[in-house]
Amino acid sequence: MDRFRQLARATTVVVVVGAVIALAGCTSTDRSAERGTVIDLLQQDWRHMPGVVAEDDALRVSPTAMTIVEQDGGGGQPNPPVNLVGTHLITGGDVELSVSLSEVTADATLAVYDSPPVIADEFRIEPAGLRLTLEGLDLRIAVFDGSPGETVTDPQPASVEHATVSDPEAVLSIRRSGDLLEVASGGETVSSSSLGDVFSSGELWLGLSSEAGSFSVDSFIAEAPAGAALAAAGPVAAGAQPSPDGLQSLADRARPGFRIGAAVALGPLASDAEYADEFVGDFGALTPENAMKPQALSPRQGEYVFDEADALLDLAESKGIAVHGHTIAFTEAMPRWMQELPADSEDERRASAEALIDYVTTVVTHFRGRLDSLDVVNEPFDVDQGTDLQQNIWYRVFGPGYPVVVSQAVHDADPDVRQFINENGADVPGPRQDALLRLALDTNEGGGHIDGVGLQAHVYHLDTDAISADDLETTLDTFEDAGLIVRISENDVTDSEGQDAQAEQYATVLATCLRSEACVSYTTWGVDDRYDWWVDDDGDLQGAHDFLFADGEQTPAYDAVRRVLAD
Repeated sequence: MDRFRQLARATTVVVVVGAVIALAGCTSTDRSAERGTVIDLLQQDWRHMPGVVAEDDALRVSPTAMTIVEQDGGGGQPNPPVNLVGTHLITGGDVELSVSLSEVTADATLAVYDSPPVIADEFRIEPAGLRLTLEGLDLRIAVFDGSPGETVTDPQPASVEHATVSDPEAVLSIRRSGDLLEVASGGETVSSSSLGDVFSSGELWLGLSSEAGSFSVDSFIAEAPAGAALAAAGPVAAGAQPSPDGLQSLADRARPGFRIGAAVALGPLASDAEYADEFVGDFGALTPENAMKPQALSPRQGEYVFDEADALLDLAESKGIAVHGHTIAFTEAMPRWMQELPADSEDERRASAEALIDYVTTVVTHFRGRLDSLDVVNEPFDVDQGTDLQQNIWYRVFGPGYPVVVSQAVHDADPDVRQFINENGADVPGPRQDALLRLALDTNEGGGHIDGVGLQAHVYHLDTDAISADDLETTLDTFEDAGLIVRISENDVTDSEGQDAQAEQYATVLATCLRSEACVSYTTWGVDDRYDWWVDDDGDLQGAHDFLFADGEQTPAYDAVRRVLAD
């Protein structure tokens, strides 16, 4: 299409926001003393933005269907993508974003966030920000203030308005001055509302998405007036470096080859400098919290969204950090299409088996050579701490021997990745542990390639979940005698009984693991308590205190772990 005609058909959206933060390094053009700094956002980094493809002179946006399914298989909170490791903006005053859209087949959304959303297992915490959705002649203007609201899984905007765009080719302008947001179409104001402190961080994170169609972004400009600071910045983790006195460095000296890891989310790693310094400085292994679960990688059957997982792996590789993949076969965190695969007849099971194996092969092949190890089966047993296999889609399609099928498919796609079955409640001797051992051995006897087991070591209640050194030592000996290796895969410990008790439990688990040749690595299920959230029985958002860092500070548990490694 002729470039001039394409731009003439486009709808232009202009956003003006205020902020208060110092200038960082940038890629920009100073057009004139009057206009100040101008950044062409089309020329910035969009490589790891789900649903966005950078073309020669435009961005093409397609729907991703990204959602967050709850553990019981219900729900499906939308999880629209954000450009986390590409370009975000650092501002020192007012800044204007102008966007020209064309070829909108259904709906087009531009989101501007004060910070990245926090993604938990079952919900997304919506940050403060603004969403503009154009659908036909309707422009929806939704402002979020960052509060959790009544229902975390169904965040509602603090305000929402609809404006009618009489001419789809007219310029839409959204301007913020102080706490006033004004929206105009064709030079006439169609909406005016208060923003409060929505854009107070001095950072602007950008999202482009469509629920049902596609659209093109033909121009995307950020501009600040003369004297105001504006910069395009990348992920803060790029500047973080491993510490010569960090936990992994101590582990290298105490037991070469032993890895100290943590489960990590891309949002804080890309945006929170303290979090990035904590992780990169102290840890030598990374487990993606959610970015490699099935619902994240394949929201729709036959379609794959590898962008955020690839971004995590790129950051890990750039720092010399090993990656443990998590996970392949899992009852939870499955996209709706996978949950609903038919399995009643032989023909249905055959077709569903093909779909599942295609998923395994595609995912493992994509990550081949980049993973040190992988959870090929995750939490296979009853959630009530029983010993029966959950009758999930893998079980319904392949039967109780499904771990053999999955393990073989993984091996065919990547024969070098170490395979694990990961389970909770098997950290101490008992029926659950016996069942895990039998499952691993039976899988290998059936032709699988299981190298070891992951013992999650979650300690939610110290009076019932505490793991003693004697019990863990017996456990490690049991798996070693069976020819299997062990990962402490998801250790976290509550501080409900005090930080000293928390620190002691952390130290006990790590010290016992270090003494056993069968225990090859130790991972905590998170980095910093500021990102440790859960929803209580009343649906209220609660902050937990389970990790080695809290709000950027080392906890007594960190000191205890450090002493174990130093001694």
